[in-house]
Amino acid sequence: MELFIGIMSGTSLDGIDAVLVATNGQQAELKASTSRPFAENLRQRLLNLAAGHAITAKQWGELDTELGQAYADIVLQLLAESGTSATQVRAIGCHGQTVWHQPLGPLPFSLQLGDANRLATQTGIVAINDFRRKDMALGGQGAPLVPAFHQQVLGNTKHMRIVVNIGGIANITVLAPGQAALGYDVGPGNMLMDLWCKQHRGQAFDKDAAFGLQGHINSALLANLLAEPWLALPAPKSTGRELFDEAWLVARLPAAISAADVQATLAEFSACAIANEVAKWPAGELLVCGGGGHNPLLMRRLSALLPHWRVDTTNSAGVDMDAMEAMAFAWLAHQTWHGLPGNLPAVTGASRPAILGAIHLPG
Repeated sequence: MELFIGIMSGTSLDGIDAVLVATNGQQAELKASTSRPFAENLRQRLLNLAAGHAITAKQWGELDTELGQAYADIVLQLLAESGTSATQVRAIGCHGQTVWHQPLGPLPFSLQLGDANRLATQTGIVAINDFRRKDMALGGQGAPLVPAFHQQVLGNTKHMRIVVNIGGIANITVLAPGQAALGYDVGPGNMLMDLWCKQHRGQAFDKDAAFGLQGHINSALLANLLAEPWLALPAPKSTGRELFDEAWLVARLPAAISAADVQATLAEFSACAIANEVAKWPAGELLVCGGGGHNPLLMRRLSALLPHWRVDTTNSAGVDMDAMEAMAFAWLAHQTWHGLPGNLPAVTGASRPAILGAIHLPG
């Protein structure tokens, strides 16, 4: 087993997670983890960029550098907190911050910021980033990438198991006994709920669903949200803020509705988007990871919408639900470092398995 570090900052833009993982490619053991929120000024600039606001080349370069330094800082924090030397770590897998993901059209691409050269030189550890574009060059969507990791750590099961990662966007991984893993994005996870909560409560997310539990589901709004054509597209498919943004939501809001009712309906929308896909499979076990696992309203609604499924978090299967995505990028770094494929063509739609990522040496 070798030590790798994984770094993840997701669509929700709530902060950066870093994990120290021991892995041989088949197993992965979480050794340490840490996190830190984005500085509010940095977070707001990233939100503006993801919303399509124009910026100068100078501002673009500064964001890339600032993110690279933020990633380096959290690695140094992780090493200090865990008592680990940089020389003990083989490599860092850094997803970077996605600012635009466009998997369809004549020029598909996915763009992440965060200077991996700065990350490598500041930490003294090999840094691996740019995990999505090789898959896209082979005709894939470059996402989701975590199903390959889910298959390794949770795929040894004799019953139907689906893993749902509820970050900003929700994606599922279908782990059926004796079959290759399948996976795809299913729609918004926390992203719209976080956006609405920030606007109306001044809070980054709806802690303990306190806001959503005050409201009631608005059936007309829910139907309008679920009518989004993207939801009916076949897999492979992936999405992000480019579709499910503030403008998308505002265009669907009725003239008169309370803020709490919108929050409750957004939680129901996320639950329905997930449950509608899960219900297509024979009943089994649904394991939740990501921030959505901490939302009691969302978890309760998933259980209600899927009465024949056992709904729990990945903690019950021995994998920390909060560390899962960062662990996946530590594992992807292992795959890249050892010249092994990191994508699943059945998930992304790529023409073949491929070694993902770009390697940046510290020297």
